[in-house]
Parts: sequence; C-alpha cells; structure tokens
Amino acid sequence: MTCIIVDDDEISRDIVRQMVRKTEGLELIAECKDGIEAYNTLKRESVDMVFLDIDMPDMSGMELVSALNNPSVQYIIITGRRDQAIEAFDLNIADYIVKPAQYSRFIKAVNKVRDNLNKTILDTHNKEDIYVKSDGKIIRIKLKDILFVEALSDYVIIHTNTDKKHIVHSTMKAMEAKLSSNDFVRVHRSFIVNASKIDQIEDMNITIQKKTVPVGASYKNALMERLGII
Repeated sequence: MTCIIVDDDEISRDIVRQMVRKTEGLELIAECKDGIEAYNTLKRESVDMVFLDIDMPDMSGMELVSALNNPSVQYIIITGRRDQAIEAFDLNIADYIVKPAQYSRFIKAVNKVRDNLNKTILDTHNKEDIYVKSDGKIIRIKLKDILFVEALSDYVIIHTNTDKKHIVHSTMKAMEAKLSSNDFVRVHRSFIVNASKIDQIEDMNITIQKKTVPVGASYKNALMERLGII
C-alpha cells in the first residue's frame, strides 16, 4: 500500500516515517509540510492512504480532505487534538489517532485501511459493468466494451470499442478501484488498459484497435508479469 505523510511538524513526520518503515507492505511516496503541498502531491500521485495532521498553516487537514473529495484515498488522522474526531468521521476518515502515536495504535489503523481497500476490491470484483456520471447523466458501461482509460487533468476519458468517449470527473486511482478485474492493468501514470483488448506491444507502446497507448518504464515489468510473458 502506498502512502504519504502530511504534517508541518518535523518531529511528528519523523515518528510516523519510522513507523511506516517498520510496517511490511507500506511504501512511502512523499512527505509534505503543509496542506497545499499535500494537495498538489495528491493531484499528481496516486496513493492508498494519507497520514494527516489537522492543524497546519494555509490549509488544515480537514480542508485538504474536503478539497480533494477523493473517496478512493483512505485518510488516517494523527493529531494532538481530541475535539475534532466527530467532524473527521463525518468526512469518512478511516481512523483518528491522538498524539503521541503508539505503534500498536498505528498498526491497528493501517490494518483497518487494508481491510477497507480489500473490501472495495471484493465489492467491485466480477461485476460486468460500471456506472459513471458523464454529461450530467448516469451511464452504464460494460467492462468488456472498455478499451482503455486516459487521464485528463481532474478527469478521465473512458474509450470504448464503440468509438464512444465518456469524460468522467474522477482520478486514475478511483478508476483502478472500479476496474479491479484481472482484465485491466495500469500501464502508465495516465493510462489503464483492458489487457484482453491488446493487439500488440512494440517499442514501449500498446496497440488497441489501431489506437496507441504508451507504456511507462516503471509499469513495464508488472504488465509483462500480468500478461504472462517470459
């Protein structure tokens, strides 16, 4: 599971960083000193969870969660305040830890996030279609009709084999959660493809029905493994 730490206090960041390093299955992507830096990072990077302080300059932790409005990210509040737990859970925060954070409490919160993420995958697995909001309408799209998904700023474009394109306000991380069947694989920061639709792969490019999708260098090995290529 990928994560970032957001806290304006250097000592607090160091404590959480040490706990992350001790926890198997966690990968620290970035550390942010304030909410604005975290906002820009989370718009650029896809992560599973955020360890987040509340009181920070310019943008508080609560304001950050509201501004991002990304249900695919799990937030764990780690704060010296006890009085904002109710407000935090109203924002669907995964867990709320009062400083000084103990490792036993930290790992309990991490396991809760892991269970939440696993439940999301189970809930979406084996579905034959998804529902998305596009052009003010709720549209049903059959998974077998999707060729690939392309990132476009704060939106994604769903390309289908009927040559229709659906522009949806979403993140790539949220689309990965929706497209959790074995047919779909992330091949680039900006692309998810339906592996069953791949015609060929050449020079780090995928061809799907005469359309070209680039393969990011950091995604190549996972793609080859998913396709069973030796």
